Amino acid sequence: MAGDWRDALAGLNLTRDSYVTVLTGSGFSAESGVPTFRGEDGLWRNFRAQDLATPEAFARDPRLVWEWYDWRRGIIAGKEPNPAHYAVTDLENMFERFLLITQNVDGLHRRAGTVKLVELHGYIFGMRCTADGTVTENLEVPLAAIPPECECGAMLRPDVVWFGEALPERAITAALDASRECDLMLVAGTAAVVQPAASMPLMAKQAGAFVIEINTEFTPISPYVDLTLQGKAGAMMPQMVSALRDLIT
Repeated sequence: MAGDWRDALAGLNLTRDSYVTVLTGSGFSAESGVPTFRGEDGLWRNFRAQDLATPEAFARDPRLVWEWYDWRRGIIAGKEPNPAHYAVTDLENMFERFLLITQNVDGLHRRAGTVKLVELHGYIFGMRCTADGTVTENLEVPLAAIPPECECGAMLRPDVVWFGEALPERAITAALDASRECDLMLVAGTAAVVQPAASMPLMAKQAGAFVIEINTEFTPISPYVDLTLQGKAGAMMPQMVSALRDLIT
């Protein structure tokens, strides 16, 4: 990492009361060895993710969909948070006002200790009752029963957002509010192409926030943010957090 990137932070006026938001994507998961579950990575019994992650597929064959999610849960359960995940947790502990907005469903941010977070696309170890919408956490791998049932007797579904479904209203509202109100936003490990998350850094910038992007390649938002750094989040996020800690007054 070039040494002069820290000079771009010199004008930042950060205190422990500054509002910091972090937006993360699949790059974080990939560095922990979590497959994308798309394309060749996601092929399972000749099914694609797009064939199974839909309300229609679940209505048609819930057992098949749950077998696929049980397979995915098993893979994710064997992975560990990487230094980028822990750097986000360090950042949370540095500021009174903080929110992590993640597009990942694997729960690795949770396991790294981050508490103030919004999971835009849900949580793969969450289960939602199809009768009343109650959500519970289930870390059992493999699942004892497929499809699993709620205590009320109704079938459970994965608490994730499927193709064709809207993002949870509470999650998207919290993410948009944080984007408009934050003083600093870090965007890391995301190609910034999936909406509405892709628009959040630009929203933050327009509202006056200082926006930093960390990614392995340039993205559609790169020309518009205050600082773009190319590289892997696992190597660069800890250095960025260290630099920000030195700026707090």
